[in-house]
Amino acid sequence: MSLLREIPPTAGWPLTIKSLIAPLFKKYPSGLLEDDFKTYLGAPEAKLTYSGTSAFYIILESIKKLSNKKTVVIPAFICPLMPLAIKKAGLNIKVCDTNAHNFDFDQDKLKNICNSNNDILAILAVHLGGLAVNFWALKETAQKCNAFIIEDCAQSLGGEYYGKKTGTLGEFSFFSLCRGKGLTIYEGGIAVTNLPEYARVLNDTAKSIMRSDSLSESLKIAELFAYSIFYQPGLFWFAFRLPQLFWQLRDDPVRALGEYFKSDLPMHKVSNFREYIGHVNFCHLKKRIAAQRKKVDIYLNGLKNIPEIHPIIEQEQTQASYPYLALIFKDAKKRNSALNLFKNSGLGISQVYLRAITDYTYLKNIIPNTECPNSRKLSENTITLSTSEFLKESDLKNIIKNLSKLKKS
Repeated sequence: MSLLREIPPTAGWPLTIKSLIAPLFKKYPSGLLEDDFKTYLGAPEAKLTYSGTSAFYIILESIKKLSNKKTVVIPAFICPLMPLAIKKAGLNIKVCDTNAHNFDFDQDKLKNICNSNNDILAILAVHLGGLAVNFWALKETAQKCNAFIIEDCAQSLGGEYYGKKTGTLGEFSFFSLCRGKGLTIYEGGIAVTNLPEYARVLNDTAKSIMRSDSLSESLKIAELFAYSIFYQPGLFWFAFRLPQLFWQLRDDPVRALGEYFKSDLPMHKVSNFREYIGHVNFCHLKKRIAAQRKKVDIYLNGLKNIPEIHPIIEQEQTQASYPYLALIFKDAKKRNSALNLFKNSGLGISQVYLRAITDYTYLKNIIPNTECPNSRKLSENTITLSTSEFLKESDLKNIIKNLSKLKKS
């Protein structure tokens, strides 16, 4: 075992160089991965995009053609890329706090926002950590204000809600194929509509926005090969932990966690080669999700007698994909003790987001000032446990054993 052994913090799927070299010299038709998603979701349209963020942006540009409203409601605990996409689309942002127990909206606050504003174009439903939101409550609120529901499934491919797959519940949805997100082509996304009447507008919008860029796509192919080399415990330290240490030494925690993004969002087309790589790996989805869920079962069984920890788990009639398991501690002091305990362990212990979306300094000019105490507590009191396939049973036991020590401190 390497002295620099580092487990990825999420359950990204590894690739091998061998699996990339042979397909590089063949020709493939376009649309293979798009067809996989359409078949899997039963959706009339799915468009492969440069990233999950560009997929979201294309959806926003599509629904602008369907409504004159201008405001998008987002949860306060969310990836900073989402408000950047909304800004790029020329739309307004309204932030709603999460509830105190998981990543879902505070439904009462969401109702108040929608009832007091007749300009709500869409509500962004984020299935964070592979956990489906309370969709029926959300749908009822959205219908009353005649708003679109866009599902953010960047972390929930393979999740289910009352027997329906996440990504099939709202009018639109998008997925991420970024490194570390599970199924990956290093960088990519899928924009989906579940209603046939919106298929044409989504397709036309995607065609009008995405352009070919051979230089940029060549770089992504090179990065995909690098991913196949470095995404393993013996080398991941150099690709992940070393840059993290660099930004920590410069006292920049936002960049250390990879949460600083520029407003310029690339939109170029994805090559048939990278699409094919996603296509040949799509069939492994069920097996990968099952393995992630098995690790979560081990965690939950080992942690059930620690009252200081509240795991964020799937609700009744749902099935989470669990790219990681999030734990909420009773207070920030206990959470920080846990992070310090695993600081140099290489066991994939991390955080979801560093801050509530209202608290990122570089987003202050586009995020309205909103009180979000629950989301702020989530950022201060939460850690994540990896469900990476690189974790051994002994690693899981070690994590549980060390977390158990916090009960005594």
